[in-house]
Amino acid sequence: MKGIIGKKIGMTSIFENGRHTAVTVVEAGPCVVTQIKTPEKDGYYATQLGFDERKEKNTPKPLLGHFKKAGTTPKRKLHEFRDYDFGKQVGEFVTVDVFAEGDLVNVIGTSKGKGFQGVVKRHGFSGVGMATHGQHDRMRAPGSLGASSDPSHVFKGMRMAGRTGGQRVEILNIRVAKVLPEENLILLAGAVPGANGSYLIIEG
Repeated sequence: MKGIIGKKIGMTSIFENGRHTAVTVVEAGPCVVTQIKTPEKDGYYATQLGFDERKEKNTPKPLLGHFKKAGTTPKRKLHEFRDYDFGKQVGEFVTVDVFAEGDLVNVIGTSKGKGFQGVVKRHGFSGVGMATHGQHDRMRAPGSLGASSDPSHVFKGMRMAGRTGGQRVEILNIRVAKVLPEENLILLAGAVPGANGSYLIIEG
């Protein structure tokens, strides 16, 4: 599967055939090929790409050797794209023109972290919904968690309050609205997961 690593810049809107379309602007590449894995040596075929510059002093020594072997500077983000031949050698670059306008892609990102949240925000519970009959402090409470004497415990997987967001999210079939190769930008129709400045994996 072909793909590229990008960084979310933000959202804007464009006009397509007279229609107003919200798009996400992603700085995608150029990504350097840091490793090519083969079935003979690694058991599977994959191309590893690196994106975004990283200071040498902040890079672990094993990774420094990895980048030195590839003949490139340290990168912040690495990702493998399996079973696809980019037609590039180690040290060469993959640019945003690997995709074209109208392509459908899958976008992987890390959703915004929202901290510890209650069941109404985390799971969409409706709460008690009324203030009468003594319900003065139960508006957003989770309600019953389980029976008392039997089974006398809370079942695993019960929807409760807890940390929300900050998880890997994949959105399927996002349309590529426009590709701007000279600026290394790709415009994706609609919203994608993650905060501005976060890394995205675009596969298609």
